[in-house]
Amino acid sequence: MLYDLSLHIGYKYEVPASGAHHMLRLLPLSLPDRQRLVAGAVTVTPEPDEIATFEDFFHHPTRHAILRAPHETLDIRMQARVMVQPVPVPADFSPILDRMPQELAETWTLDAASPHHFLGVSPRLPRDREIAAYARKDLKPSMTVRQIAEQLCASIFKDFKYDPEATTVDSTPGEAFTKKRGVCQDFSHVMIVALRSLGIPAGYVSGFLRTIPPPGKERLEGADAMHAWVRVWCGKLTGWIELDPTNNISAGTDHIVVGYGRDYSDVAPVIGVLKSYGSHKTDQSVDVVPVKP
Repeated sequence: MLYDLSLHIGYKYEVPASGAHHMLRLLPLSLPDRQRLVAGAVTVTPEPDEIATFEDFFHHPTRHAILRAPHETLDIRMQARVMVQPVPVPADFSPILDRMPQELAETWTLDAASPHHFLGVSPRLPRDREIAAYARKDLKPSMTVRQIAEQLCASIFKDFKYDPEATTVDSTPGEAFTKKRGVCQDFSHVMIVALRSLGIPAGYVSGFLRTIPPPGKERLEGADAMHAWVRVWCGKLTGWIELDPTNNISAGTDHIVVGYGRDYSDVAPVIGVLKSYGSHKTDQSVDVVPVKP
């Protein structure tokens, strides 16, 4: 499937900002046998005084933009064309939960995809007793790791309501869990905390969803902004799978990956510092449109 993507993130400051340093992670990744970035560009207005590019630990192509002069607005735009291939659904060769410690002990790597990075707490995801209890409430000894992950995905979809007004980008998993409301970031964070509490490595995936569904299919929640879902390590044979608790589906050709991390802080599309005071307004728009052959 070939897609054209466009993203706009706009900021309007009550008082002009200056001395701004922004880290941008916006372009989709090229992933073997999964997706290919055919072409892409990111523009920033006003034009930055300096731009540097580098690859971070998780292999995200990252842009560092510096704007020294005062500016009342900041416009960030991304356009890209991406080819997405179908993701095969392998047979479930994941271990039962009791075997997971042994599987992890036999995995001798600390590269970016190592499951060992995705087991403990991370900057946005502390331990949470209530979420841990939720993870265990329907657990059965005979269940495989993949079955546990899929059950949690379905439970969050059933028990939580998609509500963009219920949380903010800074809301904690505990707050979203108490309200049983939120958006894709919240549902993904809750699922990751739940899985890690069981000793199952889990991480955060940032990306995009197809905006307009295929004929006869329902529109997926989260398609109007950047989306998030969950990456779960299911043992040495199965490896990583990706599940979308916002829509209770496996990630497929409607999902376009921008970055992988431990939580949102590793893959935030725009993060940085600036000199200003007062408030600011932000708006975001996304279009993911299939390209007709």
